[in-house]
Amino acid sequence: MIPVTKPFLPPQEEYQQFVNGIWKRQWLTNMGPLASELEMNLKEYLKVNHLLFVTNGTVALQMAIKALGISGEIITTPFSFVATTSCIVWEGCTPVFVDIEERTLNIDTSKIESAITDKTEAILATHVYGNPCDVVAIENIAKKYNLKVIYDGAHAFGVQVKGKSIFEYGDITTCSLHATKLYHSIEGGLIITKCSDLLKRLAHTRNFGISGFDTFSELGINGKNSEFHAAMGLVNLNYIKEIHDSRKLLVSRYDERLQGLKAYRPIWHKDSDQNFAYYCVVLESEELLLKIKSILDENEIFTRRYFYPSLASALPYLEPKYFAVTDTISKRVLCLPLYYDLTVEEVDLICRLILRVQNN
Repeated sequence: MIPVTKPFLPPQEEYQQFVNGIWKRQWLTNMGPLASELEMNLKEYLKVNHLLFVTNGTVALQMAIKALGISGEIITTPFSFVATTSCIVWEGCTPVFVDIEERTLNIDTSKIESAITDKTEAILATHVYGNPCDVVAIENIAKKYNLKVIYDGAHAFGVQVKGKSIFEYGDITTCSLHATKLYHSIEGGLIITKCSDLLKRLAHTRNFGISGFDTFSELGINGKNSEFHAAMGLVNLNYIKEIHDSRKLLVSRYDERLQGLKAYRPIWHKDSDQNFAYYCVVLESEELLLKIKSILDENEIFTRRYFYPSLASALPYLEPKYFAVTDTISKRVLCLPLYYDLTVEEVDLICRLILRVQNN
């Protein structure tokens, strides 16, 4: 059986060393020494000034909306994981969808301005599969209309644009450290901002809004993470280059073996290098996708229609809306298996089965 993804696990004895320290200290959560160390190490690795380690990427998005004081309309993408939209609704705001670009699969910045109303307060865009949005265009629009900008960078760990971390763009960027991501802390998330005052507010928000021994500064939530999760994050950070290199090799193999496939790969940002978080193809038709998925399922090779269906038409708590590009792309996009210990031989098998279906 070949799953679509599999968590990277470091040598058990390395993780156990951290666990032994946790047992000795008996400090399990509430921003213990390992969580604090992880924040410092990630700031250094990612080259960002302000970063918080939180419960998960979903809570990070909720905290971002709350910290920025947004209560009206938020322009966003219908092509993302459901949390991108559900967080907007959960925080009492209104998602306003804008179609995506056919080749990058990111929000189409040329269509954002026409969606802006007197109720618009922010833009929440996703770096789909880690591929950076047009952050310059979004920044210009935000300045013109005095809008806040949040980036869902769930997939974008380690990505840079012109040598600068993608997490440094916008008012706040969030990231997921879920077990399925290329770098993970089992469960976890990050909030990154350039603003020190905003960081202070977010830190209070993460801890129930507590600002002192018996004082509260704002409405808060329990967004903290545990020492056990931080321990996994610390160990895994030592292997990030090895993980990156393994994925890069596998992606190169897929590209080589699937040259004849009637599909295209999303075009990556011209000023950014890939982080190899996913291997997704946009197939010629949904019919071809379903045939490929069926033969792979029969061989216990599992794929994911990521993202399908469109968030604009699938969520029961929103009025359905349809977008020409998103609707057709979401029906034709398929993510193939990609993880650290996937073998080249397994990639070759996957590619042979895919091409056999197409050519029959």
